[in-house]
Amino acid sequence: MTKQPRELTLLAESGRLLASVFGLLDRTSLAGLSTLQVNEMVEQFIVHDLQARPASKGQYGYGFVLNSSVNDVVCHGVPSQSNVLRDGDIVNFDITLEKNGYIADSSKTYLVGGVNPAAKRLVQTAYEAMWMGIRAVRPGARLGDIGWAIERHAKRNGYSVVREYCGHGIGREMHEEPQVLHFGKPGTGLALREGMVFTIEPMLNRGRRGVRTEADGWTVVTRDGSLSAQFEHTVAVTASGVAVLTLRPDEPGSGPINWPSVAAAG
Repeated sequence: MTKQPRELTLLAESGRLLASVFGLLDRTSLAGLSTLQVNEMVEQFIVHDLQARPASKGQYGYGFVLNSSVNDVVCHGVPSQSNVLRDGDIVNFDITLEKNGYIADSSKTYLVGGVNPAAKRLVQTAYEAMWMGIRAVRPGARLGDIGWAIERHAKRNGYSVVREYCGHGIGREMHEEPQVLHFGKPGTGLALREGMVFTIEPMLNRGRRGVRTEADGWTVVTRDGSLSAQFEHTVAVTASGVAVLTLRPDEPGSGPINWPSVAAAG
C-alpha cells in the first residue's frame, strides 16, 4: 500500500505530465467544441507530445481518454460529437495518465464562457472542499478526517456530497487500496502512513446527493437535475504532511494557504 522513494519519484513525474494536460485545457477556448473534440485533442497531446499513455482508454472497456461531465452529470460522462459545450456550461474533465508504469489521476471543472453566479459558487466550493480534504492529510491522520473535512465544508455552504463514488489508492494500477470516502467522522478509519498515495476527488451537488446511471452504463447524473461539480488530485503522504503530485502551475500560492509542492514527495 505504501510506495518506495523511487516509486514516488515516478508517480510525481506522471503527475507533472498530467498537470500539463490541464495546462493545455486552460489555454483552450472550450465554447463551441464538442466533448469528443476535447477528447481527441487530449489524446494527441498525451500520446504524441508527452510520449505517455492515456490510462483510462481501454480500462474496464472504456473507449476514451477522459470523462467529460457537463452540468448535471456527476461523473463518467462519455465524450460525444453531439455534446457541444455552450456558453454558461460547467464541465468536469477527469483524466488519467501513465508514464513508466505509474498512473496519475486528476480532474478539474471548467467554466465555459459566462457562467451564472450560482454555478460559479458551486464550482469554487467543490475546489475548496477538495483542498480541505488534502489539508487533512498527514502521517497518523485517519481517512475519516479527510471525509469529515470535505463534507463539513460542503454542508456549511449548502451543498451535498455524493457518496456512491470515492477516492482511491493509485500506483501501477488505477484503482488500489484504500478507498477514500468524501464523508466521515474524524478519528475513524485507516491511519495514514508516509508513502501512501491516493486520490481525493469530491463531487458536490447543488441539490440532493442522489444520483442515477444512464442507459449507456457510464454516465452518472443527479437525480434531481441539479448541477454537480468535482475536482481531483493525486496526493502522497510525506513525513511532514502531504505532497500534491498533480499540482498545476496555477495553484501554488493561489489561495490563502501555500500548499506543499510536489518536491516534498522525493
